Amino acid sequence: MRSSNPVFSREGAFTRGAGYAGFGTGTARQPQAGGPYSGGPYGNNPYARQQYGGQQLTDEQLYEMYQAPEAGPLQTGRMTMDDVVARTALTLLTLVAAGSAAWFVLPAENYGFAVGAAVAAFVVGLVISFKRSVSAPLILVYAALEGFFLGAITKALNTALPGIAIQAVLGTAAVFAAMLIAYKSGRIRVTARYTRVGTAIAMGFVILLLVNLVASMFGADMGLRSGPLGIVVGLVGIGLGAFFLSLDFAQIEAGIRGGAPQQESWRAAFGLTLSLVWIYLEMLRLIAILRGDD
Repeated sequence: MRSSNPVFSREGAFTRGAGYAGFGTGTARQPQAGGPYSGGPYGNNPYARQQYGGQQLTDEQLYEMYQAPEAGPLQTGRMTMDDVVARTALTLLTLVAAGSAAWFVLPAENYGFAVGAAVAAFVVGLVISFKRSVSAPLILVYAALEGFFLGAITKALNTALPGIAIQAVLGTAAVFAAMLIAYKSGRIRVTARYTRVGTAIAMGFVILLLVNLVASMFGADMGLRSGPLGIVVGLVGIGLGAFFLSLDFAQIEAGIRGGAPQQESWRAAFGLTLSLVWIYLEMLRLIAILRGDD
């Protein structure tokens, strides 16, 4: 590893003379008799010449250690962008595989399995969110359950509105690509104020949806998922999903920059999957509203 110390970062920057490092071509100063360095270049200093494997390191071995390549994240067990991409790809592949199974196995009108998978995925997601340590198996279980739910609900909607599945997939991919470009180009900056405002809007949005859900159980219709108001709600939902993606990007960058453990890449994959699922569901609802008026 190349040292930041100028003494070790330049070859020939110092010369040895009688046990002292002298700079340039000047004569090195002689140690005083009885001094701490009088017994040789390291004297009685126990830390001056380190030991490795029970043997003292020579000057040549120390020099080779300083000149060795710097250990990268892979050698130190730190999270890298490649780790995040690989874990996210595996999580999404699990989700797609489970969704495909639901698509081909379940009948279009059967919502029981879809609701059961959604509830189970919600519970597993809560466990992952509040669990102190990252669990890769739990994240893959969540992806499988969520994928099963999405596959079932997508098939039902695609039966009524042919082509809505591919439209929702393309729309979700477009939102992800746009947010990634905007974030990497600096057009979107995740600041403390940006996070506070976005989080407040998201909380209000979720509370509104919960109220609408409870009202629908009693036969009341607030119109949040139909008509012009439903379109506005759908657009806000997709915008919030894009906001969640920007937070994910910022947290991933901060984790890599701060030297987060490699296992944390699974948490990053889980966060990205949550955001993409949110966007996909909102995209399905919005397209269904728009096409329902045809």
